[in-house]
Amino acid sequence: MDINDKTIIRTSLKPGALLKSRASLDPRTSLDYRPRAKAFPRHAGQTAVSPGTASPVDRNRNKVIEIVTVPYLTDITANRKNVGIELDVPAVQEILSGYYHDVSITQINTQKDLELLAARRPDLVFSGVKYFNFGGQDLWLNDFLDLHGIAYIASGKAALDNEHDKARAKRIMQQANIATARYFQTAPGEHPTAASVPIAFPLFVKPVTGGDSRGVDANSVVHDFESFRRKVLDIHETQNSRALVETYLSGREYSVGILEDATNGTLRAMPIEIIAAPNQNGDRILDYDIKKQDAETVEMVTDMAIHARLGDLAKAAFRALDGKSLGRIDIKMSHDNVPHFIEANLMPGLRKGYFYRGCLLNLNMSYEEMILKIAENGLAVSVPRPGGYETETSEPVIAARKMNAEMFVDGF
Repeated sequence: MDINDKTIIRTSLKPGALLKSRASLDPRTSLDYRPRAKAFPRHAGQTAVSPGTASPVDRNRNKVIEIVTVPYLTDITANRKNVGIELDVPAVQEILSGYYHDVSITQINTQKDLELLAARRPDLVFSGVKYFNFGGQDLWLNDFLDLHGIAYIASGKAALDNEHDKARAKRIMQQANIATARYFQTAPGEHPTAASVPIAFPLFVKPVTGGDSRGVDANSVVHDFESFRRKVLDIHETQNSRALVETYLSGREYSVGILEDATNGTLRAMPIEIIAAPNQNGDRILDYDIKKQDAETVEMVTDMAIHARLGDLAKAAFRALDGKSLGRIDIKMSHDNVPHFIEANLMPGLRKGYFYRGCLLNLNMSYEEMILKIAENGLAVSVPRPGGYETETSEPVIAARKMNAEMFVDGF
């Protein structure tokens, strides 16, 4: 069990709600509206906070960090499939600049921009970008950084491939003897009759790929063949995806954040319970609209036996998927209270989302501490560099705690 020795906050959190400082209980200002450190141009596409201005601590943090981004789409609300972690980039830059020598923002528009990044050889790339598309070819950022001996914050392409395909992730769980609901894949016409459906109703139907519960709605729980057929067709037409069909699990739903200590490889598990109101069919489904509208409630897991079971399953799943540094494992209970792996996210959101709330409720970790810990983990990984240089371990989180960092709710 990974309960930290800090006091756990005994409260429910609604998404988007502002927390208050533990010390004073005075309302704090959202990170989106905090004053930013002044930036100055570094090179085309890059800005940086002036070193040495944010905190005396950063004079001893002679590390260079680049926050790598890609341009937004014309519709800024559209889903960017090549971005796994959406960041509040100015807020992350401000936090890191308080503890590290040189923190800059680099927008990658061309392959040349990426080559220039490699030539600069920063100590760490802090980014949620999965891949770039240059000339019709996908180039995965973390694989590129591995090739050039540059540290980064999340999992590599092989692990991301494992979790992206939900059926593949479930096969990996089965091979590792980790509980997951029975399942099969299908598309319109592949299972033409009720007799051809290989597992018993009720079933849960969702897309094989995709995040944020896209394609999941009140019709995802199916009790008969006709509703099964309609939902499979809906996923094919609206999500352009095959359907993953699972035995429906009717118990409580959880998400478990995983934070790895890169210095020794140990994992900390941070379970939270996610509660959705019953829909028109009486089912509690964490669907796309509920997430988009922040209509669910997040609570700490107070039953220590359940906390331990969730943590053990999540850590085993993270290892089986070959995850690195951070991630989130979604778990649901069966009718008889047995936890089952649902799916994973090895690039979890770092705004107001479940990963941050897991850090807060389980470890009493502020938003600032979380960002610093993720950077610290990235820097702690020994990366072979040209000329034999390797990155070193840093400990800015200790300084953040001494500064009585503020707490904020971050995004999903």
